[in-house]
Amino acid sequence: MLCEGAFTLVLANAHHVKAVPGRKTDVNDATWLADLIAHGLIRPSFVPPRAVQALRELTRTRKQLTREKASHVQRIDKLLQAANLKLGSVLSDIMGQGGRAVLDALVAGASDPGQLADLVRTRVRASRTQLIEALRGRLAPHQRLLLRLHLAQVDAIDAAIAEIDKELGERLEPFREAVARLTHMPGVSGVAAGVIVSEIGFDMRRFPTPAHLVSWAGLCPRNDESAGKRRSTRLRHGAPWLKTLLVQSAWAAVRVKASYPQALFHRLRARRGPKKAIVAVAASMLTAIHVMLQKGVDYRDLGADHFERAHKHRLADRLTKKLQQLGFDVALTQRIPA
Repeated sequence: MLCEGAFTLVLANAHHVKAVPGRKTDVNDATWLADLIAHGLIRPSFVPPRAVQALRELTRTRKQLTREKASHVQRIDKLLQAANLKLGSVLSDIMGQGGRAVLDALVAGASDPGQLADLVRTRVRASRTQLIEALRGRLAPHQRLLLRLHLAQVDAIDAAIAEIDKELGERLEPFREAVARLTHMPGVSGVAAGVIVSEIGFDMRRFPTPAHLVSWAGLCPRNDESAGKRRSTRLRHGAPWLKTLLVQSAWAAVRVKASYPQALFHRLRARRGPKKAIVAVAASMLTAIHVMLQKGVDYRDLGADHFERAHKHRLADRLTKKLQQLGFDVALTQRIPA
């Protein structure tokens, strides 16, 4: 922000500050906000420093470019389907090494299925016969033109993303240790770690506890209770860029076998469903990130048996009841650890 540094800047949150009912104008809103801040009734929103703001702009632009590239790849696949070229049915990534070689050959005017199949030199599940049949199509002249334009757009976006990655690498160099520490967490890649620190910054004093950070990100249920009844538990919008990334990282984390995120997900999915369970995993990951950045410690996985160890007496009672239902007499004896 241009005003940053000239005076104390307070960014008000519209959810926390509501104008008086009645005739609502911009002047009345400004007067109301001035009165509130004079009485200290406005909680300032999180405004990161300039260095973190620059990282935000870079990472968000990178994500937008990645989405644009995905749109062009989808258009290419649709174009091939219209020409009866089923390249996407035999290759998992049509923009991979083999797929790109075929696309470049199609742009150059090649049409023989056998010659096109020879260009795929990477290992694929489909047999050569299936590959030839999938490439038995015909591109019209206008379709060849469109394919060339889409590929040019993809190349331009790839070049832009590479330039952004280079700039991000230079700006993150002073914080390389903190970013590398986050990558030790399951589901968090190097790109994801860069996005996380660009959204929440490196100074955790702005968020006194992990719960404050989770609430700011919008990963906890809203507080909507009246007359002892909870009316809604929907999530707030929070920080949409951070929330989306953490949910994606959570889905990757729950696929890691014998890990705490996977155990937490399976524990909650049976009672709350997969959507709420994955949000809980994302909130747990953000809690760990707060501790790691605040204290400068490495990630330590609690293990897949964390809940069994934490509630071993409850587990023993449940298993005892199950054995009794099966007709066994059970006598439990506490074993003294050596």
